[in-house]
Amino acid sequence: MSENSRPAGPERDALRADCTRCFGLCCVVPAFAASADFAIDKPAGQPCPNLRPDHRCGIHADLRGRGFPGCTVFDCFGAGQQVAQVTFGGRDWRAEPETAQVMFDTFTVMRPLHELLWYLTEALALRPPAGLREELDQARVQTVRLTEGSPQELLALDVGAHRDRVNVLLSRAGDAARSRGGRPGADRRGAQLFGADLRGVDLRRANLRGALLIGADLRGVDLQLADLTGADLRGADLRGADLSGSIFLHQSQLNAARGDVRTRLPAGLTRPAHWTAVPLTPVPRTPRPARRGRR
Repeated sequence: MSENSRPAGPERDALRADCTRCFGLCCVVPAFAASADFAIDKPAGQPCPNLRPDHRCGIHADLRGRGFPGCTVFDCFGAGQQVAQVTFGGRDWRAEPETAQVMFDTFTVMRPLHELLWYLTEALALRPPAGLREELDQARVQTVRLTEGSPQELLALDVGAHRDRVNVLLSRAGDAARSRGGRPGADRRGAQLFGADLRGVDLRRANLRGALLIGADLRGVDLQLADLTGADLRGADLRGADLSGSIFLHQSQLNAARGDVRTRLPAGLTRPAHWTAVPLTPVPRTPRPARRGRR
């Protein structure tokens, strides 16, 4: 197995959303405001008007066309079915309204826990050094146990503190992967790169954790072993980019971006339906001004 392979299995499957086993929690719990991402305002805890009585979205096949692209990039990482089928044992908040608020509040804790489980699974697949692997595995086991708690136990959890502890390990795992077989690339953690022209910039092995790449031009850029944890790729142009060896890249990030048939993706991720089928045409690189030496 290569260092960037993504093995399939029941653990990974459990971290994929299964809307058929949920009660439409992602269509009820979050609030959203009328914007380019959502056609209407919706307060937290109120069902979206497009949510049908069977908990399915009435416009799912045309969310982008109906002004709801924000829905297409949301992922609960399997937290919805965990809350619905495990934490609440299949009890439907519509049939039992007294469970609604507690269920909604529990979902807001469960989702970040499942997101951490997804990242921990990815980190272990990177084959980190033995000591770090043990720490990651212990964190994964602990996080699984937390997801198995009762609603009361989950609501009492300081999920932010747990996330901070796990993120330290995930950052170390990313750094270890970026350093394996060569020097790590540029450190652009949290960089403000709104609309930046990054064509021709060397981002191989770069640390792009939390970078704001909204609308950035990444056409033809090589992102091998780049750490994309939490990078905001909304509207980013990935046509012809090579993300095949990038790390911690999630499907929802791709769904928020633009790409084409020549965009190379990691195994296990799929090309979003809204990406163009037209191949990339040659992209002229913007000349970089020569740096002047100090006087």
